[in-house]
Amino acid sequence: MERIDKYLWAIRVFKTRSEATDACKGGKVKVDGVNAKPSRPVKAGETILVRKGPVQYSYKVLQSLGNRVGARLVPEYAENLTPDSEMEKLKSPVETFFLKRDPGAGRPTKKDRRSMEEAWDQLDFNIAPEDIPDDIIERFGLSEDDL
Repeated sequence: MERIDKYLWAIRVFKTRSEATDACKGGKVKVDGVNAKPSRPVKAGETILVRKGPVQYSYKVLQSLGNRVGARLVPEYAENLTPDSEMEKLKSPVETFFLKRDPGAGRPTKKDRRSMEEAWDQLDFNIAPEDIPDDIIERFGLSEDDL
């Protein structure tokens, strides 16, 4: 059996193994709906969900492998189940948002950064501006011009 971080690197989901390890530690990798630690073994038939930016990729493990393989051989080891709707997010323009901060207040605190990352992970790119909840608009100090 193979470690999940090594498996994701081997099937070319991540460029380096340390990126795969960091993604696992950061809660960006789930196996059958459960957060995966980097050392978790991967078995054939499991479904792996990987969040990279706005896209959530989905892979089905076909068989384990020991070393990194060429791009042409990846379909023998993993089946890409990512829906087209997720892949369309790669083509859409990147939206950025900022918290309202007083001028000169300095850079965001750790708490502010975590709040921004949480909001980014929950962001739905297909939502209409009028469907954004009022508490989100108020929390981030958004105005009509921002929407």
